[in-house]
Amino acid sequence: MKATEIRERSDADLNALEIQLREQLLRLNVAKATQRAHDTARFGRIRRDIARIKTIQRERKLGIGAERVSQEAQS
Repeated sequence: MKATEIRERSDADLNALEIQLREQLLRLNVAKATQRAHDTARFGRIRRDIARIKTIQRERKLGIGAERVSQEAQS
């Protein structure tokens, strides 16, 4: 998932998406432990998506993201 797609979502959507991704990661870890995980690259993708969500939430909390978007619009 791209950062621009995440930025378009509301805070409530981001919280729900983070919970959903964490559940997927948990299921993958269980599958890995029982040797049923085939797509091991998915672990990294999910972790990076969670990190992107947390970063954007933090930017919003600090008011950083709005500045960046307005600067990109001016360019």
